[in-house]
Amino acid sequence: MSHFYDLAARRRSIRRFTEQELTQDEVAALIGTALMAPSSKGTCCWQFVVIDDRGLLRQLAGCKEHGAAMLAEARAAVAVLADPSVSDVWVEDASVATTYLLLQAEDCGLGACWVQIRNRHTAGGASAEDEVRRLLQIPDHLRVLSLVALGHKARERSPFDPESLKWDKVHLNHYASSDAETGV
Repeated sequence: MSHFYDLAARRRSIRRFTEQELTQDEVAALIGTALMAPSSKGTCCWQFVVIDDRGLLRQLAGCKEHGAAMLAEARAAVAVLADPSVSDVWVEDASVATTYLLLQAEDCGLGACWVQIRNRHTAGGASAEDEVRRLLQIPDHLRVLSLVALGHKARERSPFDPESLKWDKVHLNHYASSDAETGV
């Protein structure tokens, strides 16, 4: 298997981190890789905010009702933003950049977890995106797709098992419905 296949198999969402801080070289590798992410028509509509302030990370942990708590113990996070006026496919472009961050974190031996922000809400029902925008002072013309929690892994997770891949989700040449879907 290729190195990339092995990297993809090892990459798992990590929600617990050690106290060890990230180095400047690690952060530079993460952001440098995100800046290489492909974008529609080369527009590079994405922007990134690196967060390493512990108080701010704790505040961000409450930016949505579920799935952001790990930010409180992360050593850093990256907010992935995009400008919809630059690209109509900003969601896709920012998603690719987020994925590049996740894969680079694994390649550096770091833990990372995608925290979805777009279309999510705080426990009180407010927009998670507006909360992140307020905390990070993000201008209104930029959209917040995600936050990526980062740190050194507090525990390892087993890689994906190739035997458990859902090959039934793959179709050749046309969509072939299964008996369960058609009720036959």
